[in-house]
Amino acid sequence: MSKFSSVIWPKVILFGDSITQFSFQANGWGADIANSLARKCDVLNRGLSGYNSRWAKIVLPRLISTQNSADNSNIAAVTVFFGANDCALEDKNPQQHVPLQEYSENLKEISRILTAAGVPADRVIFITPPPLHEPAWEKECILKGCPLNRHNSVAGQYAQACVQAAGQCGADVLDLWTLMQKDGQDYTVYLSDGLHLSDKGNQFVAQHLWGLLESRVADLPFILPYWGDVDTKTPESSLLCEK
Repeated sequence: MSKFSSVIWPKVILFGDSITQFSFQANGWGADIANSLARKCDVLNRGLSGYNSRWAKIVLPRLISTQNSADNSNIAAVTVFFGANDCALEDKNPQQHVPLQEYSENLKEISRILTAAGVPADRVIFITPPPLHEPAWEKECILKGCPLNRHNSVAGQYAQACVQAAGQCGADVLDLWTLMQKDGQDYTVYLSDGLHLSDKGNQFVAQHLWGLLESRVADLPFILPYWGDVDTKTPESSLLCEK
């Protein structure tokens, strides 16, 4: 039996909270990105519902190998999408709340962990929390027996901190909080419950994220030959070649 090398698939890792975890649902932004990158790389969902940046920096070394950075040379990009839980009001939701300055430092620490693991800052894309529609989210809170525990203005402060941290780290950033409210547009159409994304919101994220991601994956080759290019007489010569 002839020897052949394994096919190594590059990776794009989506690291975040519930907005990332839910992104592989039907019409989700992560599923859209994965579809765009089919046969080019694996898109891995590492979304953790309810998590904040404090917990994220603790678990990240368990999700990505930090022992041998060579193992991560095939990581084309990592998205870091936290803040929607960090910005919860301390007096209303102390379990998820993270102070603004700590949030900023946590994002920088996440960047440092990735760099140490062999993922340079220019492969990292920070994503800010989206805007919050308080009336809709308040209804969700009441259903859970608690008062409104987030404010859009506070989410904006965390979004600004995310943008600044990205700049200090040399990472790219997708400022959803600003983009979704640009020119006074009705941002509520992008949200399903005031906090999480609607189908239109998922489409918005996928479209704008692809604009940042495309340059990082543009040179990735199509993995394994197109079926029409396979030599039908000796398929092994096509399917086991190094290209």
